[in-house]
Amino acid sequence: MASENSDPHLAASVKILIAGGFGVGKTTMVSAISEIAPLRTEELITEISTGVDDLSGVEQKTTTTVALDFGRITIDRNLVLYLFGTPGQDRFWFLWDELARGALGAVVLADTRRLGNSFAAVDFFERRGLAFTVAVNCFDGAPIYTVDEVRDALDLDDHIPVLLCDARSRESCKEVLVNLVQHLIERAGRARVAT
Repeated sequence: MASENSDPHLAASVKILIAGGFGVGKTTMVSAISEIAPLRTEELITEISTGVDDLSGVEQKTTTTVALDFGRITIDRNLVLYLFGTPGQDRFWFLWDELARGALGAVVLADTRRLGNSFAAVDFFERRGLAFTVAVNCFDGAPIYTVDEVRDALDLDDHIPVLLCDARSRESCKEVLVNLVQHLIERAGRARVAT
């Protein structure tokens, strides 16, 4: 006998945020994993952003997300993830509250060249009680740290998963999302046991 959700049109839909600081690879991650052509709201970085946006460590960056990135990935016939990439600059953070509405979890993408830029995203999700994982995007030539070193630097609780990833790689992004889904399932199980 088939389960009630065996029809792909009845698959559970889950909203996931891909968040982090400016230039950490959020647009790249959504683009690498999305099974549909991703929606991007990228604009050219102009002289107007001089003195407003901190380009330290990402001087070669020429575009920036000004609203969101959107993609979709089907995990299996019972589960579809809708991915919402957040803008990274401080001046667009007012959008994060709206983007977080209805989200089940988040990936905080981090860059070891500018790890301090991850604190605001970690704090955002901790304050809202939204489950998240931290994925360290391993840029070419960036300092290499262990998962434990990143966990200590970001002062993360032991239950928050931390992974190393390559936001350009579909397989690596898939591993990050599977890890987040497993974290969400485990968290729901702990909450059920606690009640």
